[in-house]
Amino acid sequence: MQTPDFSDIPGTVMFDAARARQGYALNAFCMSLMQAANRERFKADEATYLEQWPMSPAQKQAVLARDMNRCLELGGNVFFLVKIAATDGISVQQMVAGMVGMSPQDYRDMMMQGGRPIQGNRSRREWGL
Repeated sequence: MQTPDFSDIPGTVMFDAARARQGYALNAFCMSLMQAANRERFKADEATYLEQWPMSPAQKQAVLARDMNRCLELGGNVFFLVKIAATDGISVQQMVAGMVGMSPQDYRDMMMQGGRPIQGNRSRREWGL
């Protein structure tokens, strides 16, 4: 059985087994933020706190830059990444709006109207990529 190729869908990062393995330490770090003491340690010195996790330099840099799209590419799962946003006092709506380049209000309005239109969003070929 062949696995479908989802890489052609614009804005989609497929969280498959390979990406789960790649992001294991990144996602474990995110889960550590469930504990208040860890959130405080992270906020006090982010770079030092990240050193205890066997993440790649690119993963650590993406966390420090709060580049959630890059975190996804590097194996992060949005379920875990929202713990970083929560630690920063940012809502899921604010985080995701930033990931798609919209204001939180514009993102909310789009979602309340049913989300992105399918036209132009089915294939990267429609974007000329």
